[in-house]
Amino acid sequence: MFFASDNWAGAHPLIAERLFQESGGFASAYGTSDLDRKVEAHFRDVFQHDVAVFFVGTGTAANSLALASVTRPGGVSFCHDEAHVMADECGAPEFFSGAARLVAVGGAHGKIDPADLKAKIGRFPPGAVHQGQPTAVTITQASEIGTVYSLDEIEAIAEITRAHSLPLHMDGARFANALVSLDATPADMTWKRGVDILSFGGTKNGCWCAEALVFFKPEIAKEVPFLRKRSAQLFSKSRFIAAQFDAYFKGGLWLDLARHANGMADELRAGLSASNRARLAWDTVSNEVFAVVTKDAAKTAEERGAKFYDWPVPAETPDLLGDNDMLIRLVTSFATSKDDVDGLLACLAG
Repeated sequence: MFFASDNWAGAHPLIAERLFQESGGFASAYGTSDLDRKVEAHFRDVFQHDVAVFFVGTGTAANSLALASVTRPGGVSFCHDEAHVMADECGAPEFFSGAARLVAVGGAHGKIDPADLKAKIGRFPPGAVHQGQPTAVTITQASEIGTVYSLDEIEAIAEITRAHSLPLHMDGARFANALVSLDATPADMTWKRGVDILSFGGTKNGCWCAEALVFFKPEIAKEVPFLRKRSAQLFSKSRFIAAQFDAYFKGGLWLDLARHANGMADELRAGLSASNRARLAWDTVSNEVFAVVTKDAAKTAEERGAKFYDWPVPAETPDLLGDNDMLIRLVTSFATSKDDVDGLLACLAG
């Protein structure tokens, strides 16, 4: 009963098999192989747009290089105050961008509030040498608390970034989970709504180690090859990242895996809603579920082998917990089974 993170899951068998197939023979290195080129072209097909694609090994690298590519020392990028780039990347975005800064923006349900974004950008007026200058905005889709920006919400953020001539970046570590929850196309959820740069995640959704940095305006990606090399993210045998994406996209596997993970999360949500010993902390639609459980129930579940993380209470819900309660995060994956879900719910029910 592994619900700590979708990072705990292994690789999908079809992806592992594709890696094995690629393990023999020879191919040109550093992203120049035929397979690299084939998969780059597939990204163009998936997004129905000309894109520049750069394979990297981690989501932190993708996010950090995305922001570094459009900022400058002393520049300011704006993100939600609970965003991964702000809370969980150990200063990597600032490090790779040469001491650019992150400014936190508030917003309910893990999503940037447009009014607060306007206000925060307004604190850095053009030419104000003492404050520095805005350089980018980044949103997380799905968010850190399992919620998802609607297409209109993405466009509302993009309208602000366009008004200030700022690129909009999307952290898509759980891109596929958000996409299937909206029943949208990749184009609908990105460039058609004003997204300029995407960190496209595959690792959490069945890949071994596959992330991609996607630019919908290739002309703004001219420095990325050099940034990627300096950051040690230009893999010599990058065909092994490409091979994962080759299997990931084939036959819509990536969407099927995300639908399964989201479906298992739906089962969890339904079971928690019917429980008298646990309850949903807030509504989510992706593969992350947040639940309020009694400390005794959580201890029982852990003793029976359940794995999950306790979670800090968001600032917007200070009264969420009672004295004997705790907040936990449950994450489903392509490898989560109905038996796993039923077993956890039984544990929590005592």
